[in-house]
Amino acid sequence: MYSYEDRLRAVQLYIKLGKRIGLTIRQLGYPTKNALRNWYREFETSQDLRAGYARRPRYSEADKRRAVEHYLEHGRCIALTIKALGYSSRAMLSAWLQELHPQDGVRVVSRSPELPPEAKQSAVIALCTRHSSAQTVANEVGVCRGSL
Repeated sequence: MYSYEDRLRAVQLYIKLGKRIGLTIRQLGYPTKNALRNWYREFETSQDLRAGYARRPRYSEADKRRAVEHYLEHGRCIALTIKALGYSSRAMLSAWLQELHPQDGVRVVSRSPELPPEAKQSAVIALCTRHSSAQTVANEVGVCRGSL
């Protein structure tokens, strides 16, 4: 984000150099071509630039509500909601859930109790010398097969 003075300096130099974008950017080291064009267009219409800069939000409040409603009505699956509505980010949708439905967004994930080293060693030996399936060995130890 550039200050008012930086943007005004860029527009004035652009005009002074005969509206040559490349030369202006090379001399200043900023901005991009599109930014300079937009600043010049704004300066041309009002003979001044806005003092502040505020980016419009990418998604409206209605978009947020629609996404959260879709999530709640379609099995509470973030991946499905992202795919169906075309939103780009799991983190963004999770933030909207926390904002609009904080009670629904909390997930508690528990860990199984830590096994002592002897139990882990005996589980590995049982897995390597097994006479039954890996799932059976995992069930006996009390862990999932992937962890085993």
